[in-house]
Amino acid sequence: MFPITLFAQKKKELSPRQQKKAERREKIDKLIKQEEEGALIFNKQSAFGIKLSTDGYGLFYEKGKYKTITKTNLWWVEVNEHKNPKEQRFATGDPYWGYTIGYPYIYGKINNFYNFKIGIGQQRLIGGKGNKNGVATSINYGGGFALALMKPYFLDVSDPLTGETKTIRYKDDENLFLDQTRIIGSAGILKGLGYTKYIPGFHIRTALRFDYGRYNELVSAIEAGINAEYYTKEIEQMALNKNYKFFFNAYVSIVFGKRK
Repeated sequence: MFPITLFAQKKKELSPRQQKKAERREKIDKLIKQEEEGALIFNKQSAFGIKLSTDGYGLFYEKGKYKTITKTNLWWVEVNEHKNPKEQRFATGDPYWGYTIGYPYIYGKINNFYNFKIGIGQQRLIGGKGNKNGVATSINYGGGFALALMKPYFLDVSDPLTGETKTIRYKDDENLFLDQTRIIGSAGILKGLGYTKYIPGFHIRTALRFDYGRYNELVSAIEAGINAEYYTKEIEQMALNKNYKFFFNAYVSIVFGKRK
């Protein structure tokens, strides 16, 4: 009787924080036991991600359906912007007062290169199963459709004949577009949306994901991987530079979401 009373008193002496921690530990132990018995502890997940790649950045949304303890079917959509390594930003300054005129611009840039991708794949657990700290390592792989969105890059320039400011793209007047003595600045990110062209293609990717909340309802992970894209036409990004159909990059993503 005395040991039972002592145990009850000790349990009551736990602070709210300690009690919450103990309950969480107990919950994780139950989930691990269920998993060891072959039961699926979650059925599906949804997550958002912020991606930083070697040639740009992007956002993605992902849905997953658990098939077995170690296998999850995935599908995703993502939007990215690709930067060209030759891009260099300039600012036009007033020759007398020295202050900046217009918006900074990227010399020789022809198009902003965005893409939209939708894909399917799988996630396979390769390490961390049964780890009470909840850290798991998985390999993700898959691929699917890619669509390049080529938005013309417009500049505000000074017309050599009239001296007036006008807005042009590369194909309007190639010589004037590349004449830095006439460039005032970028025409703004929204200029040219109505001239956007679309080029279809496909993509594949593979990555390692380190999930720091494996036994939590909240998804919290870091992903590092490589991505390849191929388009049916050459992507024109910079004047006087070679254009490509194939693109390859490495990336790191922060992933957060929820499991059910």
